[in-house]
Amino acid sequence: MKTERKEENAIVIDVLPMGYVSDQRPVYKREPMIQAVGVDQFKLLELVPKAGADIQIYDRVYIGDAEREKIERVKRRISYEDLTATAKVELPFVVEQIVHENEPRFVDFFNKSVSITPKFHMLHLLPGIGKKLLWEIIEQRGKKPFESFADISGRIKSIPHPDRMVVSRILREIEDPDEKYHIFTLR
Repeated sequence: MKTERKEENAIVIDVLPMGYVSDQRPVYKREPMIQAVGVDQFKLLELVPKAGADIQIYDRVYIGDAEREKIERVKRRISYEDLTATAKVELPFVVEQIVHENEPRFVDFFNKSVSITPKFHMLHLLPGIGKKLLWEIIEQRGKKPFESFADISGRIKSIPHPDRMVVSRILREIEDPDEKYHIFTLR
């Protein structure tokens, strides 16, 4: 039996102090709502803030099982289509922030990725990586594991921004529910 890991922290991508505009109930009956993205698995979440909590876009909030300072509860997991226009605009910036804060994790992907099938490698899932670039990455990591995004772009000139490749892939996995392979996100 596979148990799903819970997100411990999330970053706020929209704050709706009066709840959703589409909520037909009177304003006084609506509850405030927060849309956020999980830091570990990039799950999109709907959160209910504690009364009086001051929460802004880009705030990191604890949503684990221990005592929460600003969040009353995680209401539900949502899809990309459920995001507000503001959340959709902020999502790429937050994903980029998460990738940079966790650089070793994503550099490790370049060092440890493997073939999915005999003709398809995990690195092919990153935008812009074809056979030639794939073999250059494999050759370079074989000489010495990559240490940072700067190390990757320094040793492989045709990858000036490996971080952007990762961000782009994460966004694709979040936005497309029918994406076959999820290497950074959890379905």
